[in-house]
Amino acid sequence: MITSFIPTIWSARLLAHLDDLMVATNFYNTDYAGAISDMGDTVRINQISDVDINPYTRNVDITPPHELATVAQDLVIDQAQAFNFQVDDIDKVQARASLIDAAMQRAAMGLATVEDGFLFDLIDTAVTGANRVTATVSTPDELYTVLIQLRTIMKRNNVPTSGRIAALPPEAVGLLLKDDRFVATGSGNAEDRLQNGLVGRAAGFRIFEVNNAPSDNIVAGHPLGATFASQIVKTEAYRMERRFADGVKGLSVYGALVTKPDVFAIADLTIA
Repeated sequence: MITSFIPTIWSARLLAHLDDLMVATNFYNTDYAGAISDMGDTVRINQISDVDINPYTRNVDITPPHELATVAQDLVIDQAQAFNFQVDDIDKVQARASLIDAAMQRAAMGLATVEDGFLFDLIDTAVTGANRVTATVSTPDELYTVLIQLRTIMKRNNVPTSGRIAALPPEAVGLLLKDDRFVATGSGNAEDRLQNGLVGRAAGFRIFEVNNAPSDNIVAGHPLGATFASQIVKTEAYRMERRFADGVKGLSVYGALVTKPDVFAIADLTIA
């Protein structure tokens, strides 16, 4: 039996690996992550309506109070992914806990790929109409122009300037690296350089490089427009009955919701 296995510690390590590997989570806030505990949980999110603003005249009664309204949206934890691997006793003698930690990292990579794709697909489905543009680019200048288009859409939709991000496929990042207006992370601050997938800044966006966004899309947005919650709800070590080996299995549950689609803008990109 793996006597060094402590579920809470291994779960924390797995979550740390996921945090290091995932990129799409930068587009989501995690305001409700602490409210979930298992598959099927639902968090009701209430959004308050705008408040009326009216002119004021001295010595004249102000308008009657505006009755606030709320719109409820449900964040449903409806996704689950599991991993299950074994460590043979012969291998365990050679490496022990380090081998299991390496396997947990590989499990985290697999979970991150699946969850990242899910999160990007959710945004892609939510963004429609005037918040999407179509472009064919072959030069750095043409690509930068597309980023400016996305920036304009977000400005029109009153998306806060601070915190805007964009995810680009590798081919697009390759073009951007040739543009003098692109500022690479090498000249940025230490916090930027620690973010997974972050390659620099351009047109008011932090630029992330990704492989698993839909097609060759450029996804731009801000984390105030979507929320994501996940938990590693189970990690167990067990002795395999018919083998001289230890097993480790775990279960990750998660869900996400795009609460404000207008916070996002997408360029359906073709790189010529």
